[in-house]
Amino acid sequence: MLLDGAPLSLESRKIYLALNKPPGYICSSSDPQGRELALSLLPAGKERLYSIGRLDYQSCGLIFFTNDGDFANRLGHPSSQMEKEYIVEATGVIPDETIEAFINGITIEDVFYKAKLAEKTGRKSMRIILVEGKNREIRRVFSHFRLHPSLLRRVRIGSVQLGNLQEGTSRALTEKEYSDLLPRTNTNKEKDLR
Repeated sequence: MLLDGAPLSLESRKIYLALNKPPGYICSSSDPQGRELALSLLPAGKERLYSIGRLDYQSCGLIFFTNDGDFANRLGHPSSQMEKEYIVEATGVIPDETIEAFINGITIEDVFYKAKLAEKTGRKSMRIILVEGKNREIRRVFSHFRLHPSLLRRVRIGSVQLGNLQEGTSRALTEKEYSDLLPRTNTNKEKDLR
């Protein structure tokens, strides 16, 4: 098979990386506005990598990159019920009604938002666990209550913790992390989990 006269071949080496994305980077392969790409923080290689899900421009924390489409589709699909944990700090005091709305569910502009867990960790901070993870969910609920997150950091996806991974750096997922994320995945493809 050819593309523009050049032969196409399937990549045999599969890569699975965890990145601690800093704020001010976008999770796209290009940006017409010229903003920094999270991809630029990853080790250079010949494989084309893409993110599994997104963290918005201002958010930071754990995000995965891979060249394995099957892995990305299975992990990113809502049916995976993959937990994502966030630490949020607000510019003002977080009222109890914000916590209750996240726990009981709230409809904002015809979209229903509900957290698996939402708890205060301080007057201006909270811990949130989402399963479905709709686009900008935390920011939209905060905005509804006239709150603004000064920090929104994802610290866990499934069983994979951000841990002490330095901001702007990445590491390969371990075999155990890969297996825990997709326990039913059985593949003979070579994986780069070093």
